[in-house]
Amino acid sequence: MFIKLRVHPDSKRDKVVKRSEDTYEIWTKAKAERGMANAAALRALALALGVDAKKILLIKGAHSPSKIVKLL
Repeated sequence: MFIKLRVHPDSKRDKVVKRSEDTYEIWTKAKAERGMANAAALRALALALGVDAKKILLIKGAHSPSKIVKLL
């Protein structure tokens, strides 16, 4: 299953909002440096979905706010 993400790094708080069945918007306190915001977004998504973070793979958008991830 593929999921589209919109990530907002360096936010004031951590928040996950489900926009549609396969689309999420994530705000994270982590900065967009060295992949820290990507890792924090994947951890937040895993927590929201109730799956292990190792079961989520970043497919596209490592350097973009719009990302596509795959649930393994």
